[in-house]
Amino acid sequence: MDEIAPSFLDHWPMKDRFRSLPEAFYAAPAGDEVGSDPILIHASPPALAIAGLSEEATGHPDFVPIFSGQREVPGFSPYATVYAGHQFGHYVPQLGDGRAYVIAQGEGPDGNPWEVQLQGAGRTPFSRFGDGRAVMRSVLREYLCSEHMAALGVPTTRAGTVIATRERVERETIEPGAVMSRIAPSHLRFGHFEYFAHTNQTDLLKALMDYTLSTLFPHIERGEGEVATLFNEVVESTADLMAHWQAVGFAHGVMNTDNMSILGLTIDYGPFGFLDQYKPNFICNHSDHHGRYAFEKQPAIALWNLQALASALLPLTEEEPLREGLSRFAPRFKSVHFEKMQAKLGFNTSQQGDDELVASLLSAMEEGQADYTQTFRGLGSIADGEISDHWLAGFAAPAQPAIRQWLDAYRARLLEEAPNERAPVMAQVNPKYVLRNWVAETAIRALEDEGDLKTLDEVFRLVTAPFDDHPGQDAFAEPPPETMQGLSVSCSS
Repeated sequence: MDEIAPSFLDHWPMKDRFRSLPEAFYAAPAGDEVGSDPILIHASPPALAIAGLSEEATGHPDFVPIFSGQREVPGFSPYATVYAGHQFGHYVPQLGDGRAYVIAQGEGPDGNPWEVQLQGAGRTPFSRFGDGRAVMRSVLREYLCSEHMAALGVPTTRAGTVIATRERVERETIEPGAVMSRIAPSHLRFGHFEYFAHTNQTDLLKALMDYTLSTLFPHIERGEGEVATLFNEVVESTADLMAHWQAVGFAHGVMNTDNMSILGLTIDYGPFGFLDQYKPNFICNHSDHHGRYAFEKQPAIALWNLQALASALLPLTEEEPLREGLSRFAPRFKSVHFEKMQAKLGFNTSQQGDDELVASLLSAMEEGQADYTQTFRGLGSIADGEISDHWLAGFAAPAQPAIRQWLDAYRARLLEEAPNERAPVMAQVNPKYVLRNWVAETAIRALEDEGDLKTLDEVFRLVTAPFDDHPGQDAFAEPPPETMQGLSVSCSS
């Protein structure tokens, strides 16, 4: 990879923090040149702005070579990191960034760190038997969903660009290749700590903890108790993330410990899925044969993963503070999730019986095969006293008695709130649009089969403003049409 100094980087200063760690933490990518004539397909200006880049930068002739991995940022050497992880409950001693590496690392005007990581730009020493490539299908799914989750207010890594490599990549079939840039304060995972703990490299584990504290948690007072304090924050941010996921109806699909962010961010979008019908046991990954990562199990799996992280931190602190930290998860999740569900129902106050009201609605939704997103979106009109026949029609006949009884209780509960217009407020809590699998697939097929970027543009616009009404685009707010039902998503997606 040749080093250059393009003008759009003149005011993009690097701050190479991670290389302050010993070389055991990282390695240079293999130096593949992925694609011969890459082209920018799409960019997210808000995501690029996090890394200090303007939208105009994407038009510079050297932007695509750098963001496809063909050239290096001046003054910065790209690197991939090593980590381990529990995959579907089984410990794998070495994983690492097999098709990802960091190309830039810096600090914003506010002092907050950021780094840019490429996905699919070639092999690294941790690729094992992989080719380091990514396919357009998986890149577009992560790109759209990262920016969608940010718009929903869910903590997430961001996606800056999609670049077509104009080469063919072999997966289950031969598919077009692509590279995506992922942006986050850090891409550190639970698995980074597991790797150095389980290989008994305590000095390096301590070095990683020192780096994490100084770079990502500088507000924590250093000294005795620092590890426990950091762990408490990780527990709480992870519980908050699970509350966000459950409230918006999002299933990750591969909640391995190597896919868990130390910052409580949604990371590694693969076989994710948003609920259509409310099914607590929804499994979005057809490779998850036993339903380990089913929608309703996500909070419990997050706690399991935190226990694995706690085990990795034992060489650095006493066991009891870590146990105390773990005990924070359940009440934190319950509290935050309940607050979010109350907001979805339009409640400004908390009243006795609200938890039962939430539970009975979800039960009726499950029995009535009601659409998760549309059910909550439609509640705004009901809260303002509109006739609910259309909303009721979203519930199958067996659930009609239960949902009518629920509506009576809901209207009675609303009388305990101050009178006001609830629909506009609830419309900013309950999205009209979510990135259903069929919506993502529509954008993917249009681009791959017809070279149609217009559909991608439109879907991007909808999912990055998911609470707004978009005239003429109501179809994208609907459950999947018959031709798109039963889409299968795997770990390669």
